Amino acid sequence: MSSHLPLEGVKVIEVCNVAAGPFCGMLLADQGADLIKVEHPQGGDTLRSWPPITQGFSENFASLNRNKRSVALDLKDAEHVALFRRLVVDADVLVENNRPGVMDRLGVGYADLSALNPRLVYCSISAYGQTGPRSGEGGFDLTVQAMSGIMSVTGEPGGAPVKCGVPLADFSAGLYAAFYIAAALREVAKSGTGTHIDVPMLGATLGISALQTSEYFGSGIDPKPLGSAHPRNAPYRVFRSRDGHFGLAAGNNALWASVCEVVGRPELLEDNRFATPTLRASHQQALLEILEAVFAQEDTATWLARFRDAGVPCAPINSYSEVLQDPQVQHMQWVQPLTLPNGVSTKTFVSPIRIGGAVQGVRRAPPTLGQHTDEVLGELGNTHTSR
Repeated sequence: MSSHLPLEGVKVIEVCNVAAGPFCGMLLADQGADLIKVEHPQGGDTLRSWPPITQGFSENFASLNRNKRSVALDLKDAEHVALFRRLVVDADVLVENNRPGVMDRLGVGYADLSALNPRLVYCSISAYGQTGPRSGEGGFDLTVQAMSGIMSVTGEPGGAPVKCGVPLADFSAGLYAAFYIAAALREVAKSGTGTHIDVPMLGATLGISALQTSEYFGSGIDPKPLGSAHPRNAPYRVFRSRDGHFGLAAGNNALWASVCEVVGRPELLEDNRFATPTLRASHQQALLEILEAVFAQEDTATWLARFRDAGVPCAPINSYSEVLQDPQVQHMQWVQPLTLPNGVSTKTFVSPIRIGGAVQGVRRAPPTLGQHTDEVLGELGNTHTSR
């Protein structure tokens, strides 16, 4: 691993709970930022109580809080607020994901802190944004997936609304936040002036829904749930084989020709219903029935091997235990050992991005609540605080 990381020397204060904000903070910490996580002395980040709990320590919390230092401060206590403000005086970034107005009421909003530190990049993550008719509403990943339209296009046709199994709203907001913080730091380096970044989970989720919003803008018709199928391309979905299912994505005519060759049905190339990706998508129920009749003759492993040999993108329907054992995941060294603060050895998924060929791994274990309070306050000249 490289001894130099891009954000070394950048001091980040995180006042966040659960997922979106802590994920943003971890991305910055992975790249070398000194991430100081400020938590309430009673309980700390809510994620600390989420199972699985391994000998008293949450592995969910561990997955989003490596490479951080934890400081226990009660921001409703005047003494602690004064210490917090001292922490911010020489900070480069503050990330918070409270409801709009909470930080202002505590005296640590953007206006208050930018007056202390004009270079501060202050990033606020919330459900709907800092202003507007919904700004006062709270939200979690589920409610934002519902509000954003994600649930309207997820699941099988005619089925009940289904959320994506991965918390897309939380993590897309965290990604947007980390990207815009990095961009803002570049501007601060030039101008010397910080800014307030407003990251709404709703907006981030709509931002990654570009294909769906553009479909509506172009057609005036709401996109619908299609299960694993694609509205504009086929064969591009999950298919049933003799012993299970697999994913197949033949997204252009050349790949379609390869599919026809692999399944031994060259006459399909002459069928006008299947002449283009759009036509195949329009007639994909008929195409599904034709192909699954063939796929039922062999098992999944056989079809995957044949399609890979033909250069057609395909994949098994993996569980997480299976994908984490995949040779590509192992080659990329994405799964690394992690020692929890209680001494228990576990594993974690590190940053998937390589810089200069190097894996960015775990430099600092996830902290216990307030583990670094004395250390961090000592850097300010304080030896202790009333806790």
